[in-house]
Amino acid sequence: MKKNKWFALAGMTSAVLAFTTACGGGAQQGGEDGGEALSGNVVVDGSSTVYPIVEAAAEAYAGEQPDVKVSVGLSGTGGGFEKFTKGETDFSNASRPIKEEEKKAAEQNGIQFEEFQIAFDGLSVLVHKDNDWVDYLTVDELKKIFTSGAVNGDDKVKWSDIRPEWPNEEIKLFSPGHDSGTFDYFDEVILDGQPLNKTAQLSEDDNVLVQGIAGDKNALGYFGFAYYIENKDKLKAVPIDGGNGPIEPTHETIQSGEYAPLSRPLFTYVSVKALKEKAQVYDFAKFLLENGAEFAEEVGYVALPKEKYDEQLKKLEELK
Repeated sequence: MKKNKWFALAGMTSAVLAFTTACGGGAQQGGEDGGEALSGNVVVDGSSTVYPIVEAAAEAYAGEQPDVKVSVGLSGTGGGFEKFTKGETDFSNASRPIKEEEKKAAEQNGIQFEEFQIAFDGLSVLVHKDNDWVDYLTVDELKKIFTSGAVNGDDKVKWSDIRPEWPNEEIKLFSPGHDSGTFDYFDEVILDGQPLNKTAQLSEDDNVLVQGIAGDKNALGYFGFAYYIENKDKLKAVPIDGGNGPIEPTHETIQSGEYAPLSRPLFTYVSVKALKEKAQVYDFAKFLLENGAEFAEEVGYVALPKEKYDEQLKKLEELK
């Protein structure tokens, strides 16, 4: 499998919110390992950041269980939880932990769930590949740029407003939309709950953000590490100084947490009822955790330590 396939899929028109993985053919005698042949649907939605990992898993799983149809949507973390807490999906991918109000919505609708971590991400801050003046940004500078009215009460921020030696040109900002868990995380650790700069162009589709930043020399934006890795020829990552000097996002700095405060875990949430009542849902969850490290690395994210996957597989088995 090639990781650029998943980004090409995710880059389809935003009207296409789900890609369904299925293989044709007749009845099978079992999976690749000779296990029980399963059939039915598995419905996944949520984070566009997590999407490439689970879509890679769904494609591989089709070879194991060709009569199981796994559909993977990318309506954003918030949009995914809205469906999940109504019982409309089996899995909800998320680039942040579930919020209290979302937990309450699930409880009111009788939805029990379990949280599983599947990878690490480093929320990456990007500029145009020809930007030759931004060597790094501090967390305070990043906050100043992206917070509404933080520079002289104006949302039109110039590079020279941040450092006098930088160009006297307006910064064109790009940000995930408000339904995105990536925005929620950025809001928490950078904006500190302050309103986002009103000039920022928003999209839940990370590929739209890639195109926006790649198309303007004065652009500045952020999104998940895998989308940066996939577009390194078009974009340049900005090292971030969280207090211990500038750190660039890499597999090593993300897994160690050195890339602070922008390193974060990625999640999928699973309906306990679906796990117990639908053999294909349990089996896909098991397949995802057993192969999570491979899928995470394949699409450009950072695998968890093996013991973390093993620990979660035990938790999954207890829920069966």
